[in-house]
Amino acid sequence: MTQRITTMSTIIHITVLMSVLLAIPLTKLHAATISSNTTLNISIKGVPAGEQAKFDGGYPVDAKGFIYLPLLRDAIRASGLSSANLARNIERAYRDAEIYVNPRIQVISNKDEAAQQIDAQIVTVGGFVGSPGPISYTRGMTLFEAVAAAGGASTFGSDKRVELHRGGAKKGVYNIRLAKDMRVPIYPGDTIKVPQKTVFGN
Repeated sequence: MTQRITTMSTIIHITVLMSVLLAIPLTKLHAATISSNTTLNISIKGVPAGEQAKFDGGYPVDAKGFIYLPLLRDAIRASGLSSANLARNIERAYRDAEIYVNPRIQVISNKDEAAQQIDAQIVTVGGFVGSPGPISYTRGMTLFEAVAAAGGASTFGSDKRVELHRGGAKKGVYNIRLAKDMRVPIYPGDTIKVPQKTVFGN
């Protein structure tokens, strides 16, 4: 009887030990945190289909660790958080801003680290510029410098209404002939659009 109890006790200890060992990789996986200069695939449920289509997509985490999401005025810190924690923070932000009543957010890292590092160093300049397309991002780059790196506004392009897009949302429209707008900072993953001039030349 004593031997049977000892055997059962040993089996229980081995089972507990195996459970702990098996749980370690899972713990590390769930504890993985988001870093700056990466791209996240973020989707939303619990909102109208039209809103969902506009929202779902890739969002870059900028060099300071923030992401910019549609309709939210303030950036949300992503670096240092797990995907699940960031998702809950995004849901809370939309509820607090009274934009969505019950949003359900999913956050997934959509590329391996090497691809993220390459993608993170790109800014896209489109529209009426000399050489539209992706350009290399350099630390501290400004809106004016990005447009200049793409060949500047073409003959038909307006540098008075340059659009800056970040994380799927338009951040603003700038006149890069003005000193204050020339100095607007940009971040990896940003998209810049130089529109066509109006009939009045603006």
